[in-house]
Parts: sequence; C-alpha cells; structure tokens
Amino acid sequence: MSQDGRGGTRTTGSHGGTGARLLARIAVLAAIGSLVVLVLTIGEGGLVVVLAGLLGLVVCAAGVWWFLAHRGAVRLLGTLVAVAAPVGVLVLFAHDGLWRTALVLVLCWALALACARAALRRARPRRRTRSFPATRPQRAFLIMNPKSGGGKVGRFGLVDRAEALGARVTVLDPDAPADVAALAREAVADGADLLGVAGGDGTQALVAAVAADHDLPFLVISAGTRNHFAMDLGLDRSDPARCLDALTDGEELRIDLGDVAGRPFVNTVSFGVYADVVQRPEYRDDKAGTALTLMPDLLVGEGVRRLDARLDDTTLTSQQALLISNNAYTSPDVLSGGGRRPSLDDGELGVLGIRVEGAAEAADLAVRGSQSTGLTVTTARRVEVTASLTGDTGADAPDTDEIPVAVDGEALRMTTPVVCSLRPGALRVLVPRDRPGVADPAPRVDWRRLFDLAFGRPVPSLRGRDS
Repeated sequence: MSQDGRGGTRTTGSHGGTGARLLARIAVLAAIGSLVVLVLTIGEGGLVVVLAGLLGLVVCAAGVWWFLAHRGAVRLLGTLVAVAAPVGVLVLFAHDGLWRTALVLVLCWALALACARAALRRARPRRRTRSFPATRPQRAFLIMNPKSGGGKVGRFGLVDRAEALGARVTVLDPDAPADVAALAREAVADGADLLGVAGGDGTQALVAAVAADHDLPFLVISAGTRNHFAMDLGLDRSDPARCLDALTDGEELRIDLGDVAGRPFVNTVSFGVYADVVQRPEYRDDKAGTALTLMPDLLVGEGVRRLDARLDDTTLTSQQALLISNNAYTSPDVLSGGGRRPSLDDGELGVLGIRVEGAAEAADLAVRGSQSTGLTVTTARRVEVTASLTGDTGADAPDTDEIPVAVDGEALRMTTPVVCSLRPGALRVLVPRDRPGVADPAPRVDWRRLFDLAFGRPVPSLRGRDS
C-alpha cells in the first residue's frame, strides 16, 4: 500500500508474482505449441486451416458492414454473407478432415490467450480509487426515481429503509418531470450534509454536481437499469439496499467529475452515430429497429456528419463516432457494455474514436482489433469536438453548429465546439465499507511484456490505457 498525498491509500504493488510467471510461461508454451502444430500439419492442411479461418473472419466482417450500411438487397446479401462465411469455414474443415487440426489450434491459442491475460492481470499493479475515513451523515437527503430500473425503489423497499436510517427522501413523480438539481440545491439550503440518488446515471450526475459544488458527500444507490457508475465504484448492483449501509458504516472515495459544455457527467459522452440514434423518439421503444433504420444514412449517406476532435495537442479527423469517458475504460468493450474503469481518480478522460468507411476497413477492424487504423483508443485532459459534413452541403444539409450528444445516455443537443474536461477529485462519494469491489479487468495482451515476465526480466509498467 502507498500513502496518498491527501491522506488516502491505494495499492500500487503487483500481486501473485510466482503464479503470474508460471501462467506467462504456460501462455508462451501454448503459443509455441500452436505454431508447432501448424508447422507439422502444413502438408496436411494446417496452413489451409489458418488461411480459411482468417478469410472467413474477413468475409464475415464485410457482410456485417453491408448489413449495417445499406438497405434492401445489399442488406440481405450482407446478412447471407455474414452467416455463410463461418458456416462455410466449418463445412470446409469437416469435409476435408481438417477439424482435428483446427480444434487443436483453437484450443492451444485459447489456452495461450487465457493464461496470458491471467498472468498480466496478476503481475500488474492494482490500481484502485483512493478511500478516506468518513463521518456518519446526520441530515442525509435522497432523491429516488420509482420507475428507474423497472421499479427497483419499490421492489427493494428503499424508501422505508432509508427513512429508518434517518434520511429524508423525496420520491419523484413519474408523470411530472422534476429539476433534480434544484431539489438538491434546496436540500443543501435546508442543511443537508449528504446528497444521494436512487436512479439512472444521468440523474446521478446532475445531483453529484450539486454535491461537488458544496463539497458534500454523495451517495450512489444502484437502482438504475445498467448502473455503470455504481459498478465502477464497486457497489452491489444486484441489491441496491446494500448501498444504504454507507449511511452507518461508510468510507469516502474522492473521484473525478466530468464536464461537457457545463453539464456534468459520471460515465460517458457520446458523439456521432450513437448520439444521432438516441435522439429519435422511437428509440426508447425499439432500439434495434431504430438503429438499423438509421445506420445507412449515418454511415454512408450524403451529407453525413463527421466529427473532428482536438485532444490536448493532437487531432482526430472525420470520425463517425466518439466516446469520451470520465477516466479511461480498459478496452473498447465499453461499446457493448463490457468495459470497466479500474479507477476514477486518474484525472484523464478516456477517448475512443471510430472511423470505418467501407467493408475493407470493417475487415481490418475485425482482424486487428485495437491495432486497426479505424479505432483510436487514448486519453486526454481536454477534448474539443467540432463537426464537418461530407457529400451534399446544400440547403437540406444538417446544421453543424448544433450536434446531437448523448450524456450518460441522455439525448441532448449542444452547440459546437463542445468541450469535455474533468474536475479532478471534485466529488466525494460515500460508499459502504463492505461492498463487492471493482473487478480486476482483463488487460490487453502484450506479448513483449509477457515474454519479459516469463523469462525473468523486469516487467515494463502496465499503467496506461490497458491497465
């Protein structure tokens, strides 16, 4: 453990050194084993297995692109190609008797990747948000949304439990939208010494900003649908009532608070394709159908909006989508909801940019992943986003002075340039001492680091976007 300059602690040492080295050696041996199998079976179709597998992946990715970026016959063709490519590869393996070779290669490589990730996870320093001693609040004020998360507030009896612990609770009226920030400010004026929310991340952010402005602790109750913020705080998402334990036995986390054009955010700000889709009223009732209907126009249509971004001293141009996060996610899995933020106090924005213009770029992304030229994963302290148009710029072209923005899932429109930044350590979050904690996310596989670990050389620092 190391002592933080503000009095908190965070673990910085690595863990599982011996086990990490053993796993690294197994990973290297498994990778070498897959190469040996390939060399020994070249004359018996080993090379065909590899080439057919890669070709199937490329063709499948191209089919997915045609499915997303086009309509009518081309979309149907894309569907058939995306399904037929992997099926064709399996049929080829079965017909030519190559399935045993393919199975051995897949198992060896799967073992290599699993052990590599486990070794790098064990060897790297654990990074956790700093914690501080906390005093028990005497006049806690909580806002609860009864509709959030499909009715978790009522299902878990959160109002009664909070009031039994001495908190004052305001339950929102689902039929009368309320200004939650104004409610929080009124509570502060009445002497509240803690603010909290049982609701979605968008509501959490608005009240969190009021708490940060008045240097008050903030309580997150995981009563939303996905609870990304609660997850990265290490809270129990399956039982939101456990979050209330912080009122009697809690500790504080000092975390960063995001800001986009003066509006707070706790998770992400999205620009581009996703932000355009969520603007549509029909999206809430039919997410998949709305996205498929709009995708062709958003990806390849005339007059398509493209995004430019200034990241500190560097520039990204013509991006189809940008995702800015309050601290960096460990991988692009954030796009599918699988990303994790191991800490929330690093003082940097995570930046994920996507630019895929055709089937070739889609295939490159499928094969090379985070190394693809179509994907940018980095960090910055300040991001300034502007928009440009491609194709038709006539009278019917969209106005680039105002662009769609999704802030913690809330659909908004903002005038360009849109500036994203962080308020480092601005938010004091009260969490229970007894909580599940943050899962140690799987790191990106770096074979150079893995060889260093396996053969006894010092392991380079894993701090960065994959740590």
